[in-house]
Amino acid sequence: MAAVVALGWFLVANTLTNLNARHIATGFGFLDREAGFGISEHLVDYVPSDSYLRAFEVGLLNTLEISVLGIVLTTLLGIVMGIARLSHNWLVAKLASAYVEAMRNVPVLLLLLFCYSVITVSLPLSRNAFNLFDHIYLSNRGLRVPSLIWDDNALAVAAALLLGVLISVLVFFWARRRQERTGRYFPVLWSGAGLILGLPLLVFLAMGAALSFDVPHLAGFNFVGGSTLSPEFAALLLGLVIYTGAFIAEIVRSGILAVSYGQTEAALALGLSRMQVLRLVVLPQSLRVIIPPLTSQYLNLVKNSPLAVAIGFPDLVSVANTAINQTGQAVEGVSIIMGTYLAISLFLSLVMNWYNKHVALRGGR
Repeated sequence: MAAVVALGWFLVANTLTNLNARHIATGFGFLDREAGFGISEHLVDYVPSDSYLRAFEVGLLNTLEISVLGIVLTTLLGIVMGIARLSHNWLVAKLASAYVEAMRNVPVLLLLLFCYSVITVSLPLSRNAFNLFDHIYLSNRGLRVPSLIWDDNALAVAAALLLGVLISVLVFFWARRRQERTGRYFPVLWSGAGLILGLPLLVFLAMGAALSFDVPHLAGFNFVGGSTLSPEFAALLLGLVIYTGAFIAEIVRSGILAVSYGQTEAALALGLSRMQVLRLVVLPQSLRVIIPPLTSQYLNLVKNSPLAVAIGFPDLVSVANTAINQTGQAVEGVSIIMGTYLAISLFLSLVMNWYNKHVALRGGR
């Protein structure tokens, strides 16, 4: 222990001495200074006159946006492809196998560059943009769609949507406890869809069916107004989802195969359909095998997101690199990056470990 403390003290003291010798400032006081650089994509308001702390916040939110959407989409893709690999249809199984084997043997950085090149090269310039629907345009600058103006009517509809989601979750837990107690099934899917879609629709009609949108239009060489799905964001999300989904597909396939086939035969003998067997018998049991390696793939997706630097998406690492180049405080900038990714990874591991314990078998053998 003393040797570890002594080594740490030596490294810190040596670093501070070298920084002072080169007249490089230390500490995190630079976070209060004006950043002076723009960030192309931001979920919160940001201008170059904001502080470095605000710039780091914008980069962090961009990283979290990619991570959350990536985890959701790659899970869905992995489940579909994992089940498809076990399909009795020869063509479906072979296509799924080809996807898995191809993506698992391609470096993720090359896949991101490929996706970005395809998006930017195959799409036309803004003045020749595809008009997909009314006021929805697709070009090499991204997908431009009308954006909702958040007035009182829009806030009321959004509140109704959140209320519908909350009630649907409560109905799901109530229906599961009711089925475990009485064996009676409640149509959770249809009731949830009715709540999530019906409540906002009723509020929308009650408010006079009036919502305001900021409509995009061409001004010069690019569109103005509305919201944009940029090529950088789309390429990063698409590449990470396709790459990680191949690994999750193998995890799902192995989890399903780990469940004894006698479980499937018994369920079929009870009159359940193939889909009911998969949803109610096989997948719940396979989760005990799937969750631990699935956690590792989620962490890999988050840790692969800094490759966004290669295609110009302003995530946390990209913003931090710009701040380091301007201030010269590399130790503090890298420390912020390391601490942030450590916190995200630990939180994700904590959530997945809690869920793993929740689905684990209980009781003695």
